[in-house]
Amino acid sequence: ETPLHNMRLELQERWRDLRTEIIVADISNAPRMEKVFARTRPQYIFHAAAYKHVPMMEDNVSESVQTNILGAKIVADLAVKYNARKFVMVSTDKAVNPSNVMGCSKRICEIYVQSLAKHLEKTGLHTTQFITTRFGNVLGSNGSVIPLFRDQIRNGGPVTVTHPEIIRYFMTIPEACQLVLEAGAMGHNGEIYIFDMGKPVKILDLAKRMIRLSGTPNVKIEFTGLRHGEKLYEELLNLKELTKPTHHEKIMIAEVREYEYAEVSRQIDNLIKVSYDYDDMRTVKKMKEMVPEFQSINSPFEAVDRLLEKITNGAEIARKS
Repeated sequence: ETPLHNMRLELQERWRDLRTEIIVADISNAPRMEKVFARTRPQYIFHAAAYKHVPMMEDNVSESVQTNILGAKIVADLAVKYNARKFVMVSTDKAVNPSNVMGCSKRICEIYVQSLAKHLEKTGLHTTQFITTRFGNVLGSNGSVIPLFRDQIRNGGPVTVTHPEIIRYFMTIPEACQLVLEAGAMGHNGEIYIFDMGKPVKILDLAKRMIRLSGTPNVKIEFTGLRHGEKLYEELLNLKELTKPTHHEKIMIAEVREYEYAEVSRQIDNLIKVSYDYDDMRTVKKMKEMVPEFQSINSPFEAVDRLLEKITNGAEIARKS
């Protein structure tokens, strides 16, 4: 709860007359969230609560499912029940052609939110507008590389880079917040907004620049190897996805495949149930069945890809015979 405590202190210091309430709650605790919604009746919801560190979620699959997916489903369903006007979900470029559990969990969240939005439209129960925003790394945010590199340089090094060719998209915290608010304001229902992240940055170049600017050029750089689930580059779009422009030059709409709500909801319920068995291989298999483009990289779950490929090939041979 320390970041929440720090936020409360900052809000009190900078905006003394602003009425705020800080609530400590677990988004995967449905009864607790029900109480929060029933009492506060939020009109605008910005859903950014998720586990986001790729290697951590490769090692804690069930927690990723229960927090990222179940938590998002609970909050989205409550938004509808309590007639929120807008629900804006913050997603990630790691949801595109995911190579890790965290990215796949966010892609499943995207699918659920979008299918729920379309379901409400079709049934005439359209009370809450659902919008998804998808972007890359935020400079200076918790767990990002800049604070890590700064600490490593301050301690005399080495500065650790996973791979000499790894690249990432970045934007600043103010840019990210502004674009999320803009997309939330312009969104109608079911859109996935992607942001112009500019040119990707080579992490090695970033490390060299920070060392040079620190005035301590003797700090060494050490290559540690790609972590579980990590790929050299991220994408904002699947190859099968197209974009439409908006009136904002840095915001586009991704045209993605639509899914049928009842089937998505059923599959997610099954996935959540399996996650409570804490069998990582079985849980990841369910995730890959929901998101076929989820191909593990540098991960023990590559074994699941091989198993699914064998099953698919066997079914194809049986069909032809």
